[in-house]
Formats: sequence, C-alpha cells, structure tokens
Amino acid sequence: MAIPRKAIISIEDTPYYHCISRCVRRAYLCGHDDYTGQSYEHRRSWVEERILQLAKVFAIDICAYAVMSNHMHVVLNVDIYEANAWSELEVVQRWHQLFKGTEITQKFVNGLVLEDFEIALLSGTIAKYRSRLSDISWFIRALNEPIARKANIEDKCSGRFWEGRFKSQALLDEAAVLACMAYVDLNPIRAKMADMPEQSDFTSIRRRIKAALKGEQPANLLAFVGNERLEAPKGLAFHLDDYLQLVDETGRIIREDKRGSISDVAMPILNRLNIPSDNWLKLTTEFTRLFKGPVGRLQELDAYCAHLERKRRQGAGNCHRWLSSA
Repeated sequence: MAIPRKAIISIEDTPYYHCISRCVRRAYLCGHDDYTGQSYEHRRSWVEERILQLAKVFAIDICAYAVMSNHMHVVLNVDIYEANAWSELEVVQRWHQLFKGTEITQKFVNGLVLEDFEIALLSGTIAKYRSRLSDISWFIRALNEPIARKANIEDKCSGRFWEGRFKSQALLDEAAVLACMAYVDLNPIRAKMADMPEQSDFTSIRRRIKAALKGEQPANLLAFVGNERLEAPKGLAFHLDDYLQLVDETGRIIREDKRGSISDVAMPILNRLNIPSDNWLKLTTEFTRLFKGPVGRLQELDAYCAHLERKRRQGAGNCHRWLSSA
C-alpha cells in the first residue's frame, strides 16, 4: 500500500527532498529505441527546460537534477518563506504562467473592478494558489503533465507517459543533501552515458560547470554560498569549487570502476560532514538502493519520525552505517 504524500513530506523537518519520476514504457520514451532505431533524445531537453522554467515560478529551488533515458531525478528545496512573502498579485501572476486560472483571477490581474462576492472568492483562490506554488506534488504535476501531452501527440497515442506516483524521500541534514546531489549529478557517469561531469547532458552539474567557467553560478539553480553564511543568504552552505572538485574525483573513480580514494584537495566537504571517503563512494553509487525512505543521521531521523508519528524508523540501519564516521 502506497504511503500518503503527507506522511512523507514535512517541511517543518526539512525543506530538501529527492524526487524520481519514471516513464511507464521504460525502454525508450526519452532515450533510443534499439528495436525501431528511433531516437527520443530530444525529449530530455523538454524535461530540462520545464524544470528550469518551474524554478522561476514556484517557491521551490532546484539543487540538482538529471534527466535520464527512462527517468528523471530532482533534488528540491521548498522555500515557504518566499511563497508567504509574495503579494496577492504576484501569486496570481505566477500561477497564470502555468495555468489559466479562473475568470475572477483573470479580471484581478487585468485590473478590472470586482464585485464583493468576487473579492471573497478571490481571497480563497489566492490562498490555494500560494499553497500549491510551494507544494512538491504540484511542482511534479506541472513538470510531468505537459511532457506527457507532448510525447503522446508525437507518438500519436494516449495514456500514461509517467508512472502514476513519483518517489520522494526527505533529506534530513547536510550530509544527506550533498550525498544525494552528487548521486544525481553522477547518474550519467554511472550509466556510462558520459565520461566526465562536464559531458553529462541534461544535468545540473553540467550547467554549474559551464557557469563556473565564466565565474558565475546558474540563476535557476540553488547557489552554493560557502561555509560562512554572511547575513544568512539562501543557498547551499558549501563552496562551489569544493563541490565540483569532489564530484569530479568521485566521477573518475566510478568511471574507472576500481577502488580509489578522494584526494586531500577534495576532502574539505567530507571532513566537515565527517563522512569517510569509502562511505562517500558507497553513498554516491548506491544512494537509492541504500535508502528507500528518509535519509539523515539518527538524531534527525528520530525527530522526523516522531513528528510524523511514524513508529518505524525506515532505513535507520543504513543511515547509521553510511552517514556516521564511527
């Protein structure tokens, strides 16, 4: 029996979530069909473009993503404070970038006079839109549905393109977030679709590397702000160069398919998180096999399960084994 989404997502415990959507006809819907020889690679760009578009509309930041041949990964950061800070007009304008809205919301954004009963209805509608624009389920819905429609038109068929439910897992601390991001960024290398992160098409790591070569960070990805959060800017509390170095070295070890160790140059993040290099290599190659549910050290996992009144700490053994330096 599937677990209700509200029993998985708890923004009070963590704003970070790893989500996976898979195609129903896994063999070739976004990749290359060896049977017919037809390529569907262009659909991967549809998914990437939609992810980046939604990052500008929702109060949800993109930490990492990878669009593979038959599935996609996204690591998301929900910012309910941003959503609550929007004016009523901004909420409706954002919603209308994705959906038509109602006759009343259309009148509102066009500056037309509203009747008293329309004003009362508008207030409730805006509250609903504000909530949805910081909701992971609505984010994935807004991502998946247009892709499915375009693919079905192209295939001249109807029916599901994506599996009915997407998988989501809570990332409860910085170690879980960084390990999951690296796992997602290294997907093409593990799948032997690329040799190096900068060659990994349709991934966040490739976009970050291209921007870094210009001394920049991508505007549509959650930025790395360094270890010292001056005036607490929003972002990942690590240095971008450290992360890129760590992912590059991890990718080389994975590509060469042999035991290796992370160099001293790439160790600052792991030292800060107290993750041994052997554990890091395990996490970044087998993350979704090791963890089927929430991910974090036992203290955070205990708090998360207690808050959601979950009696069973799913994955506690692997959380303790692979996210602890002991």
